Amino acid sequence: MTMLSLKVPGRRFVIGVPYTWLVVFFLLPFLILLYISFVDIGNDISPFKPIWDAEAGVLHLKYENYLSIFRSTDDGQLGQTIYIEAYLRSLWYALCTAVLCLVIGYPFSYFIARSKPSVRPALLMMVMLPFWTSFLLRVYAWKGILADQGLVNQVLMALGLITEPIQMLYTNVSMLVGMTYVYLPFMVLPLYANLVKMDVRLLEAAYDLGASPFKTFWLVTVPLSKAGIIAGFMLVFIPCVGEFVIPSLLGGPENIMIGRVIWDEMFTSNNWPRATALAVVMIGLIVVPLAIYYHYTGDAAEPKA
Repeated sequence: MTMLSLKVPGRRFVIGVPYTWLVVFFLLPFLILLYISFVDIGNDISPFKPIWDAEAGVLHLKYENYLSIFRSTDDGQLGQTIYIEAYLRSLWYALCTAVLCLVIGYPFSYFIARSKPSVRPALLMMVMLPFWTSFLLRVYAWKGILADQGLVNQVLMALGLITEPIQMLYTNVSMLVGMTYVYLPFMVLPLYANLVKMDVRLLEAAYDLGASPFKTFWLVTVPLSKAGIIAGFMLVFIPCVGEFVIPSLLGGPENIMIGRVIWDEMFTSNNWPRATALAVVMIGLIVVPLAIYYHYTGDAAEPKA
C-alpha cells in the first residue's frame, strides 16, 4: 500500500466530516421545514401530513402558507402584512446591532492585537468570560440594570442628574443594548484573529512615507482587516435577525421581531406550516444575499490566467 493511497482516504474523511455535519444538522432539518411549509394542516394537530396522493398521482402543495406572508388577508394588498413588518424590523435591528458591535468591538480587537503577547490570553479570556454564564441570566441581569428601580436609574438619581426614574426597559434602547452586549464577542474574536496577523512593518512603511496615524489606520489597517470585519459582521447580523429571547425580555410590545412571530404562529396559533414558511423565507433572506456576495467576491479573488 503506497503513501498516496493512504493520503487520499484520509483527505476524503477530513473533507467528508464537515459535509456530513452540514447535511445532517442543516440540510435535513431545512428539508423538513420546507416540507411542512407546503402542508395543508386543516383541523389536524400533526403537521406531517402527506402531500403526495398516490392514488390520484397529484402533489398537494399549499402555496397559501407563503402567499399569506406577503399578501394581506383583509384587502389583498402586497407587502401590507405584520410578517413583512416583522422581517423589516428584524433586519433593521440586526443591522444596528452589527454596526454597534463593529464600532465598539474594533477598538477592543485592535488593543488586544497590539498588546504584549503575554497579556493577550488574559484579555481574550475576559472577552470570552460572559460565555461561562447562562445566556438567560445575562439577559435577566440587564433587566435589573435598566429597570425603573435598577442600577442605572439609582446612580443617576444619587448623582442628582435626574429627579425621577427614566424608562429604559422595554424600549428600543434596552433591546439594542442587550443584543450588542450578547453578540459583541462574536465581533471581537474574528477581528482580533485578523488584526493579530497583520504585518506591523506595513504601518512603519506608511509612517516613513509621511502618512498620519489616522491616515495609516484608514488606508492600511482597515483594508487589511476587511476579512475580519465581514466575518464579524455576519456572525453578529445573522443570529440577530432571528433573535427571540432578547426582544421578548428587553423589548417593548411594539418591537415584535420575526423570531417572536414564528414562535406565536407555532406554539400559540398552532399553525406549523405558516411558521415554517416564515422560517424558510427568513433563511432565504440571509443565505441568498450571502451566496451572491461570496460568488462574486470569490470570482474576483481568483487569479486570472
